Amino acid sequence: MKKDKIQEAMRLYLVTDRRWIHHSLYEDVEEAIKGGVTCVQMREKHLDISTFINDAKDIKKLCLKYGVPFIVNDNVEVMLAVDADGIHVGQHDMQAKDVRKCIGPDKILGVSAQTVEQAIQAYQAGADYLGVGAVFSTSTKDDAVEVSIQTLQKICQSVPIPVIAIGGIDMTNILKLKKSGIKGVAVVSAIMAQDDIQKATMQLKEKALLL
Repeated sequence: MKKDKIQEAMRLYLVTDRRWIHHSLYEDVEEAIKGGVTCVQMREKHLDISTFINDAKDIKKLCLKYGVPFIVNDNVEVMLAVDADGIHVGQHDMQAKDVRKCIGPDKILGVSAQTVEQAIQAYQAGADYLGVGAVFSTSTKDDAVEVSIQTLQKICQSVPIPVIAIGGIDMTNILKLKKSGIKGVAVVSAIMAQDDIQKATMQLKEKALLL
């Protein structure tokens, strides 16, 4: 994926979570893409490596079919094995500069940040975008650190790469992030946990376009 396309891909960014699968991961992700998701990150903390790779190959093919970037969370081995579009790493994962060396200059590198200092370090290490949060309380990540909207604004002002907000974002609070400087939002349960994934995604996309 060309780097100049990254910003538009950040508008409505889906992070997968198997806890809410309705039919299959493939089918649920496809419903989300049909509803307007602009990027898909596959996050798997408990799968064995071979199953992760096999499932990631399927989701990559799905994303390729619809022209949506496919990102792997935290696992360089899986990302390289399936030739994903990119990888996202947290502050407690592999160092961003080391990840960049492994994946080369052309793949997308996303990094989580909670402070201006972390944001600047990630940018200098080669990050293409930042995921900042949790901006609201969330049940999907046990170790999430809450980030104020004021800090979010300062992070957006401190780096020239796209910043997306994550953490507890849903239909009821997404517009509280308006004018913060973010280029999009990353969501989990606001899409994955909904009875009608496609409809929920479409409604969320309408609000995301107002940011």
